[in-house]
Amino acid sequence: MEKIGEITRLLAKAQNGDKAALDSLYPHVYGQLKDIARKHLAFERNAQTLQKTALVHELYLKMLGNAEVEWQNRAHFYSIASRCMRQILVDYARKKVALRRGGKMRPITLDEEKLDLEEHSEEIIEMNELINKLSEIDSRRGQVVEMRFFGGMSIPEISVALGVTSRTVDRDWAKAKLWLYNELKAS
Repeated sequence: MEKIGEITRLLAKAQNGDKAALDSLYPHVYGQLKDIARKHLAFERNAQTLQKTALVHELYLKMLGNAEVEWQNRAHFYSIASRCMRQILVDYARKKVALRRGGKMRPITLDEEKLDLEEHSEEIIEMNELINKLSEIDSRRGQVVEMRFFGGMSIPEISVALGVTSRTVDRDWAKAKLWLYNELKAS
């Protein structure tokens, strides 16, 4: 519990422009961000594109480079991390699709657990589009899917981030999965 309070305290100090707090924050959140990245990348096989360390570093730079975010607490931080990770993965997937269609990008070979964007780039883009569509219908359900699918967050973590009960998140998750299943089946 002390670590959770420390993260929230450091986020608040960083929000007020304390650069030392921002530097101190990284060791506290790095492990959890790497766990989130590992969850995304663990289901993939032996392709060459993105490793969890590179994903976490890109995520961290993207998140902390945005001075407009007002960090509320640890859960809010990880919620934003989910959204940023989604954007990064979708951007990589789009680049891979463009490459297959005649682009001239060089593949990036990295050595940890890898996301097989060669094989799954279209699925990542499709999931991104479905989350956007779901968010138009029910924004909270869209957030739940984003945090679960792209952020690897647990139901209790999402509950805290969204300020609703775990039962509400469970219901939203179940309904969102059914909706996604029906959308994927229809296409």
